[in-house]
Amino acid sequence: MHTNTPRYSPAQILMHWLMAVLIIAAFAFGRYVDSLPLSPTKFRLISYHKWLGISILALLVLRVLLRLAKRAPALPASMGPVARLAAHGGHAALYLLMLVIPVSGWLMSSAYGIPVVLFGVLPLPDLLAANPELAEQLKAVHGLLNNALLLVVIGHVLAALKHQFIDKDGLLERMRPGR
Repeated sequence: MHTNTPRYSPAQILMHWLMAVLIIAAFAFGRYVDSLPLSPTKFRLISYHKWLGISILALLVLRVLLRLAKRAPALPASMGPVARLAAHGGHAALYLLMLVIPVSGWLMSSAYGIPVVLFGVLPLPDLLAANPELAEQLKAVHGLLNNALLLVVIGHVLAALKHQFIDKDGLLERMRPGR
């Protein structure tokens, strides 16, 4: 274990793991809800999925502000230029997808004419006028973006495991809770 490894701040670590849990939950929940037949239960569960998405979007704003205030620790010196480019590109893809997926869901909901009501009490404005044809297209885009996020997350996890068990460069220490 590398005890002198530069680390993210405790707030950044908390935000990373909280968002990871929420993203996994939103993804799994979305897949489950999508498989259900139309019913009042499905609409209630879709509301919960929307809450997760809007929460992820709000946390992303806080995370970006936090990232601007406190930069990421330097990557290990042993990482070559291609690995550095892959790390930065992967992180950029994660941030972009964490933004566009909730927005695409909100756009889809608006196009279906179904309001987004945060936690059952705070109605959010429609981003588009109701348009069922566009809603179906946005549903497809939302699904594709989620599949892209799944692939990027798998790449992120595999890269972290490679650094931990093959490179043994202490990279995971940067994001490990505690210590």
